Amino acid sequence: MAQTVIIPTPLRRFTDGVETVETSAATVGEIFGQLESRYPGIRARLCEENGDLRRFINVYVDGEDIRFLNRLDTPVGPQAEVSIVPAIAGG
Repeated sequence: MAQTVIIPTPLRRFTDGVETVETSAATVGEIFGQLESRYPGIRARLCEENGDLRRFINVYVDGEDIRFLNRLDTPVGPQAEVSIVPAIAGG
C-alpha cells in the first residue's frame, strides 16, 4: 500500500497540477526525497537549505502535526495521508 500526499494549490505548479501523489516511504523526509526526484525543485519550497522544514510549511501525517512528533523523521504508515499546508499570513 502507498501513502497519499496531498499537494496544496500553491505547490501544484511544481507537480504539473497534480493534487495527490502516491509514495512508499518510511518517513516524511523520505517522502520529500521522492517528491523531489519526481518534481525537481519542490523540496526547496518545503525545506530550508540546512534540510529543516520551512517555518511557514505545516505537514500533517494522518492529522498529526509533525512539528510535535519527529519532524522530518516522523514515521509514516503504509496507508498514511500526508498533508502539506502552507501557512497563510493575513490580518
